[in-house]
Amino acid sequence: MKNNRKVFILLIGILLFSISLIFFFIVMNRPLRVPFFDKERAYQDVIAQTGFGPRIPGSDAHQKTIEYIQNELIQSGWEVEIQETEKMGHPIKNIIARRGNHSNWIILGAHYDSRFFADQDPVVSKQTQPVPGANDGASGVAVLLELARVLPKNLNKELWLVFFDAEDQGKIPGWDWILGSRVFVESLKGKPDAVVVIDMIGDADLNIYREILSDQAITASIWNTASRLGYQRNFIDQQKYSIIDDHLPFLESGIHAIDIIDFDYPYWHTTLDTLDKVSPVSLSVVGNTLINWLLDKTIPY
Repeated sequence: MKNNRKVFILLIGILLFSISLIFFFIVMNRPLRVPFFDKERAYQDVIAQTGFGPRIPGSDAHQKTIEYIQNELIQSGWEVEIQETEKMGHPIKNIIARRGNHSNWIILGAHYDSRFFADQDPVVSKQTQPVPGANDGASGVAVLLELARVLPKNLNKELWLVFFDAEDQGKIPGWDWILGSRVFVESLKGKPDAVVVIDMIGDADLNIYREILSDQAITASIWNTASRLGYQRNFIDQQKYSIIDDHLPFLESGIHAIDIIDFDYPYWHTTLDTLDKVSPVSLSVVGNTLINWLLDKTIPY
């Protein structure tokens, strides 16, 4: 009788262990819930940045934007570092947010500075004024901040969000393009699997072509994700532009990187790059595409 009882207890123990093991594997292998990208909240981030004024390097608006980005990231539970250094004699402040510890390392980036001079403005007298940078600067930052809020912590990736300083000051005496990303890559230890830079992605008439210099495998995987979500009109499966942008230092260092940019933007480097040109819907198109791409297990490399 005692032996029968021991056998019964042993069988119950094995059954409970088996059920626990099955439950564990179900939980670990179930697909992550796709987060909701709040386009209106992202648009508020554009409003906040443009409300500070043009974020030209060294200005009060520039510093307020750094503090705003840092605070939003900390509130969303990210580990945040301000990389303070210099390039070409200019102070550089890159904002780096980190989460996760995994062999698959992804970096998403955007620049937060705006240009000193609106040298493409159709009104010559305005070409010495600063660019408001609603689309060219604030839109990319807004998408990354909303991703920081909604992405799951158990993403099974090491994810960095990097906000680059001093991207937009080329063809100005004493300056050059993409200074923040250059100094970031120079100091980078290790080699991320993929880098995705977003820039000028808030245009209400959103037309993102495949950038010519970008890594083709990553580009194809993101464009496929966009197509699956029904965004073919916005992510156009054709090459059109070769852009000097923050993905270049990564590519030059042998790191797989791409640039997601809508360069068909008539207000580029003008005083008309203002809040009314940015669409919350466009922010959500790019944000939702990146969320679904990050959740996809078929990311190249």
